[in-house]
Amino acid sequence: MMKMALEEILSQTRVLVVDDNAALRGVLRVSLQAFGCARVVESGTVAQALEILKTQPVDLVITDWKMKPRDGLDLVSHIRSPMTSPCPGLPVIMLTAYDGTDRIRQARRAGVNAFLIKPITAAALASCLRDVLTGDSGYVETDSYVGPERRQETRTDSTGSASSLSASA
Repeated sequence: MMKMALEEILSQTRVLVVDDNAALRGVLRVSLQAFGCARVVESGTVAQALEILKTQPVDLVITDWKMKPRDGLDLVSHIRSPMTSPCPGLPVIMLTAYDGTDRIRQARRAGVNAFLIKPITAAALASCLRDVLTGDSGYVETDSYVGPERRQETRTDSTGSASSLSASA
């Protein structure tokens, strides 16, 4: 079977961008649109994002980590809970200005599919989108969590994109 091009996939994908910085939301919206995504919804708060997830279909979330009063990890925790989320298996990309293995591990434990370190480049965003939307992330489902396998090693490539490697037994 032939893989679909990123533009074709994004043309059918509704993306929710969550960041308290309106300028960064705008940059992400423009980048996503340049990649072929016509359906981008923006939210400046975690509370607003959770309302959107209850009322509108969304295929992917891109969220900043550091926001106030609630942060991106709080959003991911709510998304991954089958008891509180209408879409616990939703793919999530986390953005942050903080790098480091501990941060990536913390995001992975929360249920993030991929991790981008700011400032992000168009190439890093495209690579991350391709990985998340076309890859097999090894989802698990329990009574309290639905999302990517959390017991994975993580590597950061030269673009600032962190991707996962399956942990060996």
